[in-house]
Amino acid sequence: MRIRQVHPWDVSVEEAVDLQLRLAARAQKAAPFRGRVRRVAGADLAYDKRGDRIWAAVVLFSYPDLQRIEEVVDTCRVHFPYIPGLFSFREAPPILDCLERLRSRPDVIMLDAHGIAHPRRFGLASHVGLLASLPSIGCAKSRLVGAHETVPSAKGGQAPVYYNHSKVGTALRTRAGVRPVYVSPGYRLSVGSATAMVLACAHGHRIPEPIRAAHDLANRARRLRSIQIAEM
Repeated sequence: MRIRQVHPWDVSVEEAVDLQLRLAARAQKAAPFRGRVRRVAGADLAYDKRGDRIWAAVVLFSYPDLQRIEEVVDTCRVHFPYIPGLFSFREAPPILDCLERLRSRPDVIMLDAHGIAHPRRFGLASHVGLLASLPSIGCAKSRLVGAHETVPSAKGGQAPVYYNHSKVGTALRTRAGVRPVYVSPGYRLSVGSATAMVLACAHGHRIPEPIRAAHDLANRARRLRSIQIAEM
């Protein structure tokens, strides 16, 4: 699949913030996704011990039965500094490279990241979704911005996340008795549709299966590289 080259990645922190603000405004104007979802991709990353190399993985599943179709791994050096809120300038390039190598196009991609639940309403999930022209979902293990009420303890328990008086996501209990995940739409999806899809993909685990599979694949690739280096 083709990825739009909208901007360079070799930018300053100030330029990155300005880019997020401008791209967020563009993303908000995009038409809502109304199509049928037949394929969903999950994306995640793993860092080496020094934090200067990253492995990205994308795993494609059929939906809603979640049968694995295809998987891709990519690795690259990290050059942008570690700054919360600007992770997409470290992590989006290898994810986009993986997407470009997929033979089949996803209908939706979900990432271990934030979407509009972000200081500038443009987290990694939004950035990847816009550049890949894919409806996207952020499903993070911790909250970046906003506040919410107590989440009911049963599976499917939800509490809206509000930031600056706007609903930006959902604190969602994907398993009874486990900590919630934080779901926010990234691109062309609503809070409700993103939340429903994450819950539909949470097959007995806290993390939805597409992201969980990508997490495992990225970490396997990182460990394999570490073993190869140790044996040299």
